[in-house]
Amino acid sequence: MAVNNLWEKFDKAIDTEGLQADIKDAQDNGASFKEVPHGQYEVKIEKLELTASKAGDPMVTCWIKVVDGEYKGSMIFMNQVVNRGFQVHIANEFLRSLESGIDIKFENYSQYGQLLMDVHEAIDDRLEYCLHYGEGKKGFSTYEIVEVFEVE
Repeated sequence: MAVNNLWEKFDKAIDTEGLQADIKDAQDNGASFKEVPHGQYEVKIEKLELTASKAGDPMVTCWIKVVDGEYKGSMIFMNQVVNRGFQVHIANEFLRSLESGIDIKFENYSQYGQLLMDVHEAIDDRLEYCLHYGEGKKGFSTYEIVEVFEVE
């Protein structure tokens, strides 16, 4: 793939206007975020979508923003590959815990990608969560919604 085509692909795939706003926000507010240690945090979901992993596998990605406390403004990133049944089950359980009111089920990747966008739209600026961000077996991070709050 020619380099010019690669850049055009990025221009089409990435919200560059949003990226410019994020750059300005980082410049104005300082871009040095503390790494968020495992613990319990009040959070909101910033981004929820179906993407591809570095290996090219389908993956649910969720950007979780801490909204209160010492780590306010910091991000927690959840990435769950979804090409096996147990992996889709893990993602589905997390999606159900967001209490979007949407029936969570996997039919195919096109439907699932749309489902993730629908869930995000349903909860965006409406719900926040108490997230238990922990460590499971084999050192993998875990993400458990323990309480749901309506944004006032």
